Amino acid sequence: MKPNTQQLQDLVTQVRRDVLRMVHAVNSGHPGGSLGCAEYFVALYQVIMDRKDTFNMDGEGEDIFFLSNGHISPVFYSILARSGYFPVSELATFRKIDSRLQGHPTTHSHLPGVRMASGSLGQGLSVALGAAQAKKLNNDDKLVYVLLGDGELQEGQNWEALMYAAAKKVDNVIATIDLNGKQIDGSTDEVLNMGSLKAKFEAFGWDVLSVEKGNDIEAVIEGLQTAKSKTGNQKPVMILLHTEMGNGVDFMMHTHAWHGKAPNNDQLESALNQNVTTLSDY
Repeated sequence: MKPNTQQLQDLVTQVRRDVLRMVHAVNSGHPGGSLGCAEYFVALYQVIMDRKDTFNMDGEGEDIFFLSNGHISPVFYSILARSGYFPVSELATFRKIDSRLQGHPTTHSHLPGVRMASGSLGQGLSVALGAAQAKKLNNDDKLVYVLLGDGELQEGQNWEALMYAAAKKVDNVIATIDLNGKQIDGSTDEVLNMGSLKAKFEAFGWDVLSVEKGNDIEAVIEGLQTAKSKTGNQKPVMILLHTEMGNGVDFMMHTHAWHGKAPNNDQLESALNQNVTTLSDY
């Protein structure tokens, strides 16, 4: 049975707590984008994806997900653990020696839920398209999801993949852009203004929709469900997900400063006090 809206919101809050505690514990990591994508991951793993109870790397007969902007690994690890892929207690090993939960996801440690290494930006869409075409060749009607950062779009490989997906009519993939307008060096407009992404993607032959309230769990679910309804129509599907970097923590929002900086003890306490839930920490 799918969780109700309150249960989903409680999980969003818990995921944010996980992210904050993970990066604080090792004074390292990327909390900003992780906090901004909490609703997306909760919606995807708890409501949208048709996934199996046990993880299998080939992903046959189930929806699969690829994280392209791998630096937001804290939120990815949190939702994987909270969705039963591995023990929640393992979150305490984040970025530690010999941990399966490194700063960027890897595959050599065989962490359940991780299907590609994503330390280098710009590669996730290409991998997702390959997986989507493999599903078609195997007569597998399930979908492939992939998340990219907006700053990541400055990598040229993405645009080759965008052209390829439309030309080859890869219509069983749903790509999402975390559109928070910020990257490590400032706003995306300041670093490299990309103009209208919607116009660009449509010109490349994609079916594009926008979710303006990317930090509203119900809006995100509705957007993903709409995207699913658009698959199978000879066009790849793109979601422009408008989020706020650092969402849920007042001093982390509206700035790029927390892209890759951990909170100190006082900041952690303040942030956790802003994110209170009845669920339990690891």
